[in-house]
Amino acid sequence: MTPLLSVRNLKVGFGATEAVRELSFDVPKGATLALVGESGSGKSATALSILRLIEREGGRIAGGTITLHEEGGPVDITALDERQLRGLRGNRISMVFQEPMTSLNPVLTVGNQVAEVFIRHRSMSGRQALLAARDALDSVRIPEPQRRLSQYPHELSGGLRQRVMIAMALACRPKLLIADEPTTALDVTTQAEILSLIRDLQAEIGMAVLFITHDMGVVAEIADRIVVLRQGRKVEEGAVADVFGAPKHAYSQQLMAATPKLGSGSPAAPSGASKLLDVRDLTTRFAVRSGFLAGRRSIEAVRGVSLSLGRAETLGLVGESGCGKSTLARSILCLIEPSSGAILLDGQDVMRADRQGLRAMRRHAQMIFQDPYASLNPRLPVHDLVTEPARIHGVVSARDQRDLAAELLQSVGLQQDAVDLYPHQFSGGQRQRLCIARALSVKPKLIVADEPVSALDVSIARQVTDLMLELQQREGISFLFISHDIAVIERVSHRIAVMHRGEIVETGPSQSVLRDPRHAYTRRLLASVPRHDVSGRRAALEPLPAKAVPAGPANGAGLREAAPGHFVRENAA
Repeated sequence: MTPLLSVRNLKVGFGATEAVRELSFDVPKGATLALVGESGSGKSATALSILRLIEREGGRIAGGTITLHEEGGPVDITALDERQLRGLRGNRISMVFQEPMTSLNPVLTVGNQVAEVFIRHRSMSGRQALLAARDALDSVRIPEPQRRLSQYPHELSGGLRQRVMIAMALACRPKLLIADEPTTALDVTTQAEILSLIRDLQAEIGMAVLFITHDMGVVAEIADRIVVLRQGRKVEEGAVADVFGAPKHAYSQQLMAATPKLGSGSPAAPSGASKLLDVRDLTTRFAVRSGFLAGRRSIEAVRGVSLSLGRAETLGLVGESGCGKSTLARSILCLIEPSSGAILLDGQDVMRADRQGLRAMRRHAQMIFQDPYASLNPRLPVHDLVTEPARIHGVVSARDQRDLAAELLQSVGLQQDAVDLYPHQFSGGQRQRLCIARALSVKPKLIVADEPVSALDVSIARQVTDLMLELQQREGISFLFISHDIAVIERVSHRIAVMHRGEIVETGPSQSVLRDPRHAYTRRLLASVPRHDVSGRRAALEPLPAKAVPAGPANGAGLREAAPGHFVRENAA
């Protein structure tokens, strides 16, 4: 295949650290090359080097060449000056970043930001550029593109913001699109739509794609060839079918093994487990605080949710972004005040508890958040961080604090001599272990884990979920595990609850829900999960039908029993 981009012996450094070492690969014309590896493997440094943005991040290209093969002859990108680079970026080579909210200017409208690309690279007037921006939004399947022009990024969902980024990147019909983890933070249905969109647009304008990810399911979905990076070096390269069928390098094999695959099975349900958590008809509303309806109406983020959780059991909660998962989790712990309903934790009515009662409840119910770095005070050493809940609840004295910290670190697989280190001295996976140790410091009965591994590499995420399963068996802890990754949910959960638009639409034993989904929304979620089968790729997702599949006799809260212990809501919300 004729190369569009050739990277030869690339070396990238940050100070004395070599981030990329003697890296060589080709991106063929019209094809998709996936660059895979864990955090720190050099993927993003390579992408930034191709656009010569690495210097802005404090790095430098220490050696090698990056060549763009154009009709007028090859162009050595490493030799271009700043004026020539401005003509290259966004015009012949474009890039889509992982987090659109930090890539879009929050104080400019979507229309102005997309129009700027046409003004800079196509010398259009402001009016012409806005018309072109509307067409660009329409081309990436954004509904009501004219209305979106006057909106700001915070008014759009994560999926729509990512589509805006793609519209900007494709505005000038580039020869090469670099997509750096563009779907990592998205739920599975939005991810499936974005991958399908990139494939369709690629076929339409004939561009090549360099797709950077650590998700092997996404690689199987979109890539033609794959380059595996480890610690800045290429360890394996080949056609996707060859690497998936028979990975040769031990690290490639490790990545494949660590990637959760739907259908791999769930843990055995605990026998005779008594009920620890009982949520009944819970509703949480937020008042509208701005605009014409300010103070006149409210939004129901959680509507009439009922669920239960046994001792030493894990309930997996799945659904798209904005469906109310995190609001439900915070409502259960009364970090957000519910509007109505009942929450019983170990038989105690949490919603009727006074301040002292809530304090006692939070000793038995702890939370682990998605971003471990944002959850830890960067100014405190580990021995203070992981024992802080224990100190607050009077479980440990100042004299015994360091001993407890060392014991907690050992329980989550970290070295005891790390008690004097600070959060920035740990990797992402290690920081998440610190958050788990912190939650364990008060010996809780329940841990609510809100997307605890979505920001982690697959091998690190596997280690964290293994740790949680081990702690459950050893300590008898119950978990409410929230995630948009259904394969991860299957691996850790005894039962699953599917949430859509603030309601539970289906719940039951994990294998019953996953193998025999009864609600149309559940089936749509499962159809969106990337498969590790490179022989046939998924077609576009079908829209949700107006009505869901009928179920059996009623079981309260709008759910009906479709199979033993398996309940489904009749109406498709």
